[in-house]
Amino acid sequence: MSMERVSSIEEARGALRRARLEGRTIGLVPTMGALHEGHLSLVAASRARCDLTVVSVFVNPTQFGPGEDFDAYPRDLDADTALLEAAGVDALFAPGTAVMYPAGAATSVDPGPLATLWCGASRPGHFTGVATIVTKLLSTVGPDVAFFGEKDYQQLKVIERVVTDLDIPTHVVGCPIVREPDGLALSSRNRYLSAADRTHALVLSRALASVRARVDAGETDGAALQRELANAIASEPGITLDYAAIVDAETLESVSELRRECRALVAARVGSARLIDNVALSPASSHACR
Repeated sequence: MSMERVSSIEEARGALRRARLEGRTIGLVPTMGALHEGHLSLVAASRARCDLTVVSVFVNPTQFGPGEDFDAYPRDLDADTALLEAAGVDALFAPGTAVMYPAGAATSVDPGPLATLWCGASRPGHFTGVATIVTKLLSTVGPDVAFFGEKDYQQLKVIERVVTDLDIPTHVVGCPIVREPDGLALSSRNRYLSAADRTHALVLSRALASVRARVDAGETDGAALQRELANAIASEPGITLDYAAIVDAETLESVSELRRECRALVAARVGSARLIDNVALSPASSHACR
């Protein structure tokens, strides 16, 4: 069966009506296109769990701030379509901007305090744009399950909060980061990197792995780990550090001592690309409390 491609909200809802009436489970993978193996891992997770998989491709203007890379963001819908069809996707929803933000649209979704931290502080309004478009996509598709990558860990937590607070009947699933063999987290923005930039960018995954090894060895001093993480990244040529943080895995607030599941989060500019990465930290005390 070939993949169905739709571009309007009415078409998307109509394409899924029969599946819903038949009681088939629907999975959604929201993307901004420029697809890579990380996106395809979300597709695979959806296909393994749901009867029908929908992927959305929409470069959302409201999550880009002034001077950011909205106009330059990589777009190749034909290539994305071919990848999704080969991956066994059932339906592609690829709306235009006027479909998702028709003339006169004035409502947005405020995702609350989680959205003011880290990337939210660096990119004011970003998570309002994310929360708004994800809410609209969930309303359009009505999926039973929606799949998001853990590379955008703060985004994942913000979306979980929005879905819970607005009583949206969709289960949000976070899927593991997919990396290149050398450790670089897959990202559509990796296309911006020169050969030299890419070499410098490897410091992100190296520094995160070093911090995780320290925690596995028993270190629980959050401030010390944060300094180590920041210093390792800031000392790399060609890198401009935005933030390096050791945070509670749920609240995303900085921790002075690791007592339960935490995350190490980093954001940095490498050449013209702003890259983010993170790693889970599981202190021995968190295992003891389970």
